[in-house]
Amino acid sequence: MAGLVLTDPLLSIWSALIEERTGIHYGPNDRALLESKLQARASESGFESLLDYYYFLRYDPAASTALDELIDALVVNETYFFREADQLRALCDCFLAPMIARGEEPRVWCAACSTGEEPLTLAMLLEERRVASKVKLVASDIGNRVLERAKGGTFGQRSLRALPAGVAGKWLDVVDNRATASRKLVDRIDWRRVNLTDGAAVAALGTFDAIVCRNVLIYFSDDTVRRVVGSLGSSLRGRGPLLVGASESLLRFGTLLECVERAGAFFYVRATNG
Repeated sequence: MAGLVLTDPLLSIWSALIEERTGIHYGPNDRALLESKLQARASESGFESLLDYYYFLRYDPAASTALDELIDALVVNETYFFREADQLRALCDCFLAPMIARGEEPRVWCAACSTGEEPLTLAMLLEERRVASKVKLVASDIGNRVLERAKGGTFGQRSLRALPAGVAGKWLDVVDNRATASRKLVDRIDWRRVNLTDGAAVAALGTFDAIVCRNVLIYFSDDTVRRVVGSLGSSLRGRGPLLVGASESLLRFGTLLECVERAGAFFYVRATNG
């Protein structure tokens, strides 16, 4: 259907709207992927034209639910338990443990947590060290659907592909390649809906002793990365660490953060001269 073809002008206005609302950047090389997702959502919403669908989401006061549904369709939800776990272990042992030893209660934010495997992994590592009750965990995502799944605590086989020995049966009840997380772990986490590109929403969360924001910045434009990292950096207390994914170097962005190594893992902290 001609009205559902993502032409160059439509790609331009749709990309701008999506980046404005989510931070996700779609360029010309992403046309086919974006077109297929928009076509599916437009058809399900009763639109035969991507332009009409765009105007509805952009200008209609009744479009908030439809926009949330589109965001849920666009956000990449690739995650699993114990992904890049060495970095989380180093966070526990090199940053959080010394604070707890001093009688402090660290506050940690897992941003863009998707369906929750990452904050639950961190909760398991803290339980393993018998300090979970001394750490306040906040987890957030932009998507309603994934947050509801996270709070439900039930996961499929793909979430289990890096599961180390001893986890199943202790913190995860695994039956027929599906896992249910311990309700104690799920309830220990403060789940929030937060758009990382909304500086006011990020600031409203308060400050943290560590922030985990992994494997999401790769979907942002350089300008959005700088803005989001600046906002996250402002939310860190002192030299608290920012954790990003293994493929997400921040050095080329010229932020006020510097890279440090602890226990073989890399973190970003506020520069001593920043």
